[in-house]
Amino acid sequence: MSDRERDGTQAVEDDEAGTLESEDDEAAPDEVENTDRATDAIREKPVVVVVEPETPGNVGTIARAMKNFGLSDLKLVDPPELSEDGEAYGFAGHAREDVLPNAEEVTFEEVVENYHTVGTTAITGEDDRRHERWPFKTPTELKESLQTVDAPTAIVFGREGRGLNNDELGRLDEVCSIPAADDYPVLNLGQAATVLLYELRDLTVDETQLPDTAVTRAPEADIERFHDLFGDFLDAAGQQSHRQEKNALLMRRLLGRAHPTEREVHSLLGTVRKANTKLEHADYLAAKYDEHPYPRE
Repeated sequence: MSDRERDGTQAVEDDEAGTLESEDDEAAPDEVENTDRATDAIREKPVVVVVEPETPGNVGTIARAMKNFGLSDLKLVDPPELSEDGEAYGFAGHAREDVLPNAEEVTFEEVVENYHTVGTTAITGEDDRRHERWPFKTPTELKESLQTVDAPTAIVFGREGRGLNNDELGRLDEVCSIPAADDYPVLNLGQAATVLLYELRDLTVDETQLPDTAVTRAPEADIERFHDLFGDFLDAAGQQSHRQEKNALLMRRLLGRAHPTEREVHSLLGTVRKANTKLEHADYLAAKYDEHPYPRE
């Protein structure tokens, strides 16, 4: 093969390689789009399902817990009558205005067919011989697990007296159980819903009523200025040099652990500065009258 032929062959191969690379590059946006869709699905808030609730008051309590923790879609399987002047609305708080009146009656089949389902139970299996209740997740583990789910999710609670039966649990995708005292692990239905929804709040609540409590450490320049003034204070107080070094180091270690805020350091600066001024004045008086107004080491 001549050099020209070899060059031509190489050019074709390079073009083909470039085409393949271009195709790979074109696939990348699809992958990004899929990732975005998965992220959107994860951000979709779960619905709450209660199977055959026996007490209207518990339905109201669950509705209130849902509103507390950013959820609004309540679905009920064969519920009791929920009259506006009854227990359900009485226990629902502000959820009586939206969550409860908008609750939808559904069948268990509809829930299983349309959602990634999480069943709740107080009674778990100890190994896979009780496979309907094993493996199970704690609420904390469930929160981590749901972050990877790319489908609409339903949290399913059972009846007050007997919860979800084995047949129902066997049709659900995951099982969650709230850790409680071994001698009495069964929570009231309303309590269980409140605890679980609280634990999942990072997935459902965008903003809470609590102020931003993040602590910002004071600038290092301010902290160093305090250490300088504190050193002056130790000197003015008449401490021996080896004690000054020890106490200065103790103060540095203390502030290093405390991560003081700018306001806290400024307050300390003002206090030590005033103390130094007083000690300097005392030294002036002592020198003037040849007396020591405070004991020396």
